[in-house]
Amino acid sequence: MGENIWKYVSAILILLLAASSIAVVLLYMQNSELQNYVPSNVTSTVIVEGSLNASCNVTAYKLQIDELQRQLDFLKVQLREKNLPEGNTTIAIVPIFGLIDEYTALSIIPVLRDIAENDSIGGVVLWIESPGGYVGPVREIYATVKKLNLIKPVVAYTGGIAASGGYYIAVGAEKIIADPLAEVGSIGVIYVHYNLQQNYEMNGIKVEVFKTGPYKDMGAEWRGLTEEEKAMITASVDTYFQAFLQAVSSGRGMSLNETKEYATGRTWFAMNVTGSLVDETGDLDYAVKVLEEMLNVTNPRIVIYSGRSSSNFAIFGSTALLLDPRYVGPYLKTD
Repeated sequence: MGENIWKYVSAILILLLAASSIAVVLLYMQNSELQNYVPSNVTSTVIVEGSLNASCNVTAYKLQIDELQRQLDFLKVQLREKNLPEGNTTIAIVPIFGLIDEYTALSIIPVLRDIAENDSIGGVVLWIESPGGYVGPVREIYATVKKLNLIKPVVAYTGGIAASGGYYIAVGAEKIIADPLAEVGSIGVIYVHYNLQQNYEMNGIKVEVFKTGPYKDMGAEWRGLTEEEKAMITASVDTYFQAFLQAVSSGRGMSLNETKEYATGRTWFAMNVTGSLVDETGDLDYAVKVLEEMLNVTNPRIVIYSGRSSSNFAIFGSTALLLDPRYVGPYLKTD
């Protein structure tokens, strides 16, 4: 059963990759059109060549994306029907609490993969209480949630906070339920760099660096960043940010322009963003009820997996984070 499941998942992921590739081309074409745009009050004569072909190509790509999405939805339904549990259904509640680091990923990902192959479990409530964390672990957990949601419905729930990386993971679920006063959002990326050069100099510490390239110690705490390095880091942060926007846009069924309206780095009370960043408001029991309705079952067995909070989370060195800015300061390393 498990082998067949992952074959289906692979087929669906191929479709997703194709849709993503087309979307990238479409965005590139739209950006090219914007770069060539000249306001109507400009007096010079502008000759636009090939605009009709560009318009036709954009339409064709949109039609292909719609077709791929329909195929994806069809395959997801087929896959879920094949994995409907026989007899008594179990709903798994999987907590993701605290700041998200590599140990969180090592704890959560095996659990989600085991659930995917467990024939007795019909669906999952992903209970998220997190302000975010490191980029890598957040993206790995998000990818696993997306795969699981192809096989079995996943409902994300938060009672307090699902911000930045916590919200990133939540958008991989089928639906998001939140307490009315839970904080959600904080869509954005923050990069932390230590520049302790003056501190070293004041304490008489000299750092000798032997490196194979000019950027090998980029971001090191013993020196500041050059203007070129700042530009490179800005580009990296923007790449992470675009991936975050794409995940929210896809998961919440919003256009990129709609998503950008919420991508200011702030959080909202769930009751103020119902229908956009969250689907409905309610408590954990209501999230379970929503999943029951999706599975068309009553009185399922509920299993709550043990959660693990990251107690050793600390930001060491220069790094990009999917973390609500309010939580950065207390976790900076201290010498």
